[in-house]
Amino acid sequence: MEAVTETYHGVAVTEDYRWLEDSADPKVLAWSEAQNAHARAFLDGLEERASVEADVRAILAAETVSHWGLTYAGQRLFAMKRQPPKAQPFLVELPSFDEPEGARVIVDPEALDPDALVTIDWYEPSPDGALLAVSLSRAGTESGDVHLFRTDTGEATGEVVPRVNGGTAGGALAWLPDGRGFYYTRYPRPGERPDEDLAFYQQVYLHALGADPTDDHYELGADLPRIAEIDLCLHRETGQLLVTVQDGDGGEFAHFLRASDGAYRQLSNFDDRVVQILFASDGQSLFLVSFDDAPKGQVLRMPVAAKDASEATVVVPEGEDTVVSDFGEPEYVTAHGERLYVTYQLGGPSQIRAFELDGTPAPAPEQHEIGTVAGLTGAPDGTLLFETASFVDPWAFFRFDPAEGVTHATALVSTSPVDFSGFEVVREFATSKDGTQIPVNILKPKGILLDGSHPAVVTGYGGYGVNITPSFRKTHHALLSRGVITAVANLRGGGEYGEEWHLQGNLTHKQNVFDDFHAVLTHLVQRGYTAPERLGIMGGSNGGLLMGATFTQHPDAAKAVVSTVGIYDMLRVELSANGAFNVPEFGTVKDEAQFRALHAYSPYHRVVDGTAYPAILLMTGANDPRVEPMQSRKMTARLQAAQAADAPILLRTSDDSGHGHGMPLEARIAWIADEYVFLLHQLGVAPSTP
Repeated sequence: MEAVTETYHGVAVTEDYRWLEDSADPKVLAWSEAQNAHARAFLDGLEERASVEADVRAILAAETVSHWGLTYAGQRLFAMKRQPPKAQPFLVELPSFDEPEGARVIVDPEALDPDALVTIDWYEPSPDGALLAVSLSRAGTESGDVHLFRTDTGEATGEVVPRVNGGTAGGALAWLPDGRGFYYTRYPRPGERPDEDLAFYQQVYLHALGADPTDDHYELGADLPRIAEIDLCLHRETGQLLVTVQDGDGGEFAHFLRASDGAYRQLSNFDDRVVQILFASDGQSLFLVSFDDAPKGQVLRMPVAAKDASEATVVVPEGEDTVVSDFGEPEYVTAHGERLYVTYQLGGPSQIRAFELDGTPAPAPEQHEIGTVAGLTGAPDGTLLFETASFVDPWAFFRFDPAEGVTHATALVSTSPVDFSGFEVVREFATSKDGTQIPVNILKPKGILLDGSHPAVVTGYGGYGVNITPSFRKTHHALLSRGVITAVANLRGGGEYGEEWHLQGNLTHKQNVFDDFHAVLTHLVQRGYTAPERLGIMGGSNGGLLMGATFTQHPDAAKAVVSTVGIYDMLRVELSANGAFNVPEFGTVKDEAQFRALHAYSPYHRVVDGTAYPAILLMTGANDPRVEPMQSRKMTARLQAAQAADAPILLRTSDDSGHGHGMPLEARIAWIADEYVFLLHQLGVAPSTP
């Protein structure tokens, strides 16, 4: 295939694999099928394959139970539930948080699709809980249409609103107080915009129950950016609607308030550094999470009648730790009853703190010393439900009673088929290239000697202000039980230490993230946890970019790499639908300084012929709406042409999956088993009998 040369700001860039970008080209399909066959033959031929898959299956297919996404509607409690051997999570109504065994199934994706490829993106109950609006997508596409179901019978009403959810901008829905309709996010429909714009220009519409969706009323969004991402929140008693708009994935937000008379008012602009606004319980005032002149965040309050955010006053000032506020996730900061609950980041672990509505500190729930909290949900009785986990403790819901100041365990506990009591977590700090201290959380068998003999697998992310928190990953038991140390790094680019930590790892500062990760690998070797020939690294999406940058900049740092749904060609990623949303985080080749930074670390462009690269397994999904699979195809071809070592370069493409969302149980088992067996084989871990 012909080489292609393009010039950016006077720099000529030539590549040989542009032809692999066209997913519909028969030549590309044949090439991809051949790569899949090659990878399958290699992985299936490993002696360890049977025992590893058996272990992963025993963990994932065990009849365990977990719940998340708790939502109250009136006195009714709904939740998502995962219960293998069912292939997909399903939607249930719970009698209460202490009676999970009495859950009643309302929407089961497997009943809708015998191939188990349909998945629930999200759901929203009507105010009285009589109806459920459920976004359903298929085969990992995340392209969701909203279907309505009757709660009492689980029957579909037949009413469907199309093109509500998407891969990056997501989707949202908020019911009217009377339950006769809802506001929702809507992508352009074919014919409304050019085909290349159908994944952009999200707007807000109002749907009346029983009406034809083509007649739905436009509400807001015509003047918003092409890469707008919208979230909706309605105050049920007053009928006011909060609309949060993110300008792509860069962490800049604008907020609008729709009064009950239908008039919209803009409360903040993208440059105001207000990242979240939420209603007080009475709907008469608003709380704002702001990073303006407060890089670790503060909470402000203003009356609903105020002109805009400039009239807000501080109630919880900035402290030493960072306020957590994720787009579309109001479960981290919430006002419930007479309390304001704020989640803080402590450099990886997180913690809930409680305040009176005037900002006075109040007794907080009991929590893990080094753990994660999420899912803050106000119960009708005034108590707070929250979810928590650690590296060795499964997710569980607790109930905090602010009147008594007491935290109670509920019966909503994720069960685990494996026991982590033989392992321990230590938290250390590596020194990055510029002297920055980088946390690394190390999970290891108790009592091992630090003599450099142990295999280890390290992961990281470092992007979008995302916090990498302690999380119970039960499948890691398949590694730990074989003597493999696992480690999780908290890199710059995340939000673990505030917005400054994020900004030190994005745009033209992205190289800091890769330096941080290499420092962590060096630290683990120097401390005697492992050695380069026994070290594996793995990451996905932005973490896949991290993997690519690491093995191209330091090909001798690790023995094996697993990189899933990764970004590798940083010069052309912005041309894909999802890549445009990433420009605020990564930058654009249109800006000279940003181009030079992108070109300097772009893994695809840093591959050097004749280099001895480690063993590399690249994995992607054919339906990935977030990172196009052509990224993995091009990177694989380039690496295979350049590889000077005997180590394999493999590409595994899943035809019925995307970025990982909605992957059926059997597909998840096969995916993880392939990741683990590849690492274990390359790290010299002896096979065990299945």
